This record gives sequence, C-alpha cells and structure tokens, in this order.
Amino acid sequence: MNKLSKSKWMRWIATGCIATTTLTGCQPVDRFRAWRDSSEASYYQNFVTQIEYPDVRTNPQPQATQTIDPLMLENPSDLPTFDLTLQDAIRIALENSDVLRNIGGTVVTAPQGTPTQIDPALTEVNPLNGTQAALAAFDVTVNSQLFWQKNDRPVNVRLQPGLQALFAPALRQTLANYQNNITKRSAQGATYTLRSNVIYDRNNNPTRRYPSDFQGFLEAEWRQPMMQGAGTTFNRIAGPNSAIGQYNGVLIARINTDISLADFELGVIRTINDVETAYWELYYAYRNLEAIISGRESALKSWRQISQRFKVGLDSKADEAQALSNYYLFQSQLNDALAGTQGLYAAEQRLRYMIAFTATDGRLIRPSDEPLQAQVMFDWQESLADAIGRRPEVRRQEWTIKRRELELIAARLNRRPQFDALSTYRYRGLGDHLIGENNPMDSTDNFFSSLGTGDYQEWQSGFELAYPVGLRQASAAVRHAQLSLARDMAVLEEQQLRISHDLSNAARQITRSYEQILINYNRVEADIARVKVLENRWLGGLENIAFLLQAQQQLATSTSALFRALTDYNLAVRDFHREKGSLLTYNQINLSEESLNGSMLSGAYERGRYLTPRDVPEEVTAPRPVSGGRFDPSSVGIPGMGLPMEMIVPEGASPPLPEAPLDLETIIPPG
Repeated sequence: MNKLSKSKWMRWIATGCIATTTLTGCQPVDRFRAWRDSSEASYYQNFVTQIEYPDVRTNPQPQATQTIDPLMLENPSDLPTFDLTLQDAIRIALENSDVLRNIGGTVVTAPQGTPTQIDPALTEVNPLNGTQAALAAFDVTVNSQLFWQKNDRPVNVRLQPGLQALFAPALRQTLANYQNNITKRSAQGATYTLRSNVIYDRNNNPTRRYPSDFQGFLEAEWRQPMMQGAGTTFNRIAGPNSAIGQYNGVLIARINTDISLADFELGVIRTINDVETAYWELYYAYRNLEAIISGRESALKSWRQISQRFKVGLDSKADEAQALSNYYLFQSQLNDALAGTQGLYAAEQRLRYMIAFTATDGRLIRPSDEPLQAQVMFDWQESLADAIGRRPEVRRQEWTIKRRELELIAARLNRRPQFDALSTYRYRGLGDHLIGENNPMDSTDNFFSSLGTGDYQEWQSGFELAYPVGLRQASAAVRHAQLSLARDMAVLEEQQLRISHDLSNAARQITRSYEQILINYNRVEADIARVKVLENRWLGGLENIAFLLQAQQQLATSTSALFRALTDYNLAVRDFHREKGSLLTYNQINLSEESLNGSMLSGAYERGRYLTPRDVPEEVTAPRPVSGGRFDPSSVGIPGMGLPMEMIVPEGASPPLPEAPLDLETIIPPG
C-alpha cells in the first residue's frame, strides 16, 4: 500500500471517528470512566425529579385572604346580622361569577372541568377549530422568499481542440432568487394565485451575451376542484383541503360555539340552583335552631320546676334526673344545629361561598324572604312540551345532531375522485439590468421593460386526476358519519325519555311536600295543645313528668319538620322549573352577549351594504338553514309551540291552610 493510499485511509478513518463522536456524543467514552476516580469538583444531584413550586405570581382575592377566625359555638344573638333576599343573593352570585360556582366545590379537585364565563369565548377564538380559525382558511396568503448562493462546480466535459475558449472547465456562479406568491381561496374551493419570480445569475459561461442578467416571470394560476373538495357546501362544512374524516369548516366551528353557549347556560342554571338551595337551607337552619332553642327553654323551665318540687317532696330524684337529661339532650341537639355539618354556621358559610363573600366577617346572613306557602299547580302537557323542547341539554344534543348531519353531507361529497381543472398564464422577461437603464434599441436591456412588453407569453391548461381505487377510506368515513348520527339521535330520544321521568318526579314532589306542610302544621298545633294539657295535669299531680318531657321533644321535632316541609316545598317548585327548563325565567334572569364595539359595528354595516335583497326573492334557491333562529333561554315558551301555563293557583279553591299565610312566629317566638 503506497503512501497516498495510506493517507487516504487515515483521512477516512478520522472522518468516521469525528462523525461518530458528533452523532453519539461523549456518552460511550464516559461509560468506561469511574466517577469515583475523578478528583475534579462536580456539581451533581442524587435524584432525578423533586417536587417544586412554580414561579407564578399569584394575587389572591380579598374575599379569600381577609377572613377572620371561623365561628365555632358563639351565640348567634350576640352577632350582628344583615338581611338578604333571594333575588339579591342570586344577583350578587352572578355578578361575582367569573367561575360558575357549585356547592360541591369541584373547582379545587377538578379545575379543568369547572365552567367559567370565558369558556364560550375560548371556543370561539380557538386557533385550531374555532370560527376565526375556520375563516382563516379563506384569507389571502402572501409568501416571499429571497435567497443568495455561490456555486463553484467542476464540469465533467472533454473539449475538442479549438473549443476550449467556448467552455469553462468549472462553473463559477453567483445566484439570487426572489419569489412572491399571493394566494386566495374561494368558498367554491377554487385557488387563485399570482406568482412572480426574479432570478439574478452571474457566471463564467463564455457563451452568455451579458456577464450577469435578470430573468423571471409573472404568472397567474387558477385551480378548481371539479369533484372532491368542490362546492360551497363542502367547504363550509369540512373546510378546504381537509383530510377524509376531518371536518373543520365554518359551520362546524359555529356549531361548536353554540354547544359551548349551551354548556355556559347549564353552568348558570347549576349556579342559580345551588344559590337557591343554600338560601333555603339557611332559612331552615335558622328555624330549626329556633325550634330546638324553644324546646331547650321548655326543658329548662320544667327542670327548674321539678327541682323546686323535689325539694318539697312532690317529685322524686328520678324525675329530676330525667328532666335534666332531657335538657342536656336539647343542648346537644342545639350544638349540632348551630355548628354541625348541617348546622346554621355551615349553611351560612355555604351561602357565603355561593355569593363570593368572605368565609367569616363577624356577621351572619339572615334570609329575609319567607317561603312560598300557597298551593301551586302546573299544566302538565304544556310543561312537558317545554321540558322536551327548551331544556339546554336537549338544545345541546340537537346541535350535536345538526353537526352529525353536516358531517354526513361532507363525507358523501368527499367520496369522489380528486379531479381538478388547472390553468396558468405566464409573462417572461430578461434583462441586463433590473430597473433603471432602458435602451430603446435593445428590448432585453431592462428586465421589467422586457416583462412589460409582453413579447414572451406562455400558458398551460389541463386536468389532474387522483383516484384511490375503491374509495375505501372515504366510504368508511361515510359509514362512520351515519353511525355517529344514529347514535346521537338515540341519545336525544333517551334524553327526552329521561326528562319526562324527571319532570314527573318533580311534579310529584311538589304535591308531596305541600301535603307535608299541611300535615306538619296540624301536627304542630296538636303537639302545642298536648304540651299545655300535660303541663297542667303534671302541675296538678295527675300525670307523670315523663309524658310531658316526651311531648316537649315531640313539639320540637314536629316544628322542625314543618319548616323542613316548607323548605322542601320551595325547593320542589325550584326543581320543577329546572326540569321544565324555565328556571332562568322563574328567577328573572336574562342571558345576553356583550355588544360589539364601534369598529366592528361599522365593519358589519359596510359589509351589509352589499347584501341587498333579490328583486324576485321567491325565485332564489338557498340550502337548508343550519339554525332555526334565535332562542332566548329566559323567554316563555319555545319556538313553534304555544305559551306554557305558568304557575296556577286555582281561583275559588279553599286550601286546607288558613287564608292568611302561616304565622310562624306564633308557633316559635323569635329567639
């Protein structure tokens, strides 16, 4: 092996080693090095991951930080109170509801699933599948490229004697390329492109007229899909250049926004539902506490009387102990009613959370509204029609079905070969200079002048066909769209069936809770009379104290049951409106979108000037509309149906309750 070949092999080996080191790094070398043998200082960690806090600047709300010590077993009568109506509670909750709250507090355990007021806007401006993202596919696109390069290439050519002067042994070239494209896509799927290309070339070719020149072209191109991807319907549903089975058109994006609006409405309904629950549960907590306090005071009075009678020998020690035990029983119930998980302070704090108040500020919220006591009735058929037609869950599912219908249309339109018509027209030019000098004797002295003369024109027209034999994937997409539509239709039917059952149960609960009010009212009256009779008989020595103590406990229980029935009755009416889909109307709440700003209004006005009506509107054909028109969730009734019967109190009916509302203060004096 000679020296030249040896040196060549050494260069190849060195090149291979450098490439191996570059691709693999130093890891194979370090693998054979014992780290304990190194005397150099090393900064390392003996763990892979650890729990760390992110560097996020938080700013907690004052309602979360400016709270005082929670209430324990303080006497409610020693705390200041402020009255709050149900309408004010709902208003305050909605005013402070960037996040739509619920009593369960899932915002801590499942923050990603918590609805907010921003969710519909997020869906609208989603950069991947939002409405603006779908419209962006039809925007004008401008592309520009500018490159320089230096070429120095040997030429593999054998020259005959006498021709060496005509050919260079190597190509030495300075090249620049400047390209511009302006592309616009139409709703029909057509693509319009205006393209320019200018090339600067300076090389050592001895046959060139100019040492350097500018050449290029200006062309217009039109491409129109004739089968797959053609038509306004397909492009509005699937979007241009969409893959099979992918639907990201403007109509689909708008339906996604409508679905997010239905989800937002559901979040508002859940918030109102929980606010009303917290309000009436707090009302019941106050009344339950008052009933227990009244029972405790009666028990304390009885114990004191027995103690005096025991001292003079009228009652036994067992009677005194039984009366004292009865007092402590009421005291235990009082602590639970005050600070238990379902007590007054817990119920008050739940309402505080729903209206975004601080957990504790030294005051107590006291409901000022009295519960509804009159008997209410609903027209069942009208209520059922409302529930099936205006529930946001139904409207959300109907939008899903409409999306499936559009997807099926697009899938069928996409089950065709790709057949495009293409036409290109081009102007070419060549010049020694780009701009500036202009020799009238030489048309190629200036590039733009040469281009503008139109002496060099080209055109091309034709068709392109791409046909996947069998259209297997497109046929599968059609079948998938059909099955998806069938599934969502079945889900809608099941939803309507479930809604009818839920509405029936809600109507039954109204009747049940109202009857419970009547029963417990009469039960309280009977227990009051029983306590009075037994107390008189016991004072006269005709009755055992055990019967009186039992009657006192029964009176407290029946009084609490009466207010529980009143609370359940009001919640049952609320539940019926929720199942009927009229909870927003029931609470006088209207959902509306923020108005457009001035620039957007002026832009919409200018665009609307071009949307003039046809001279003969009856001869205009249009595709089937996607939407059935505007729907106000706070309105009464549903499109295409009569107005529902609202809450009815039969005229001339004499309910078992007294004509005047229950005077609850006569049952339990204010404590």
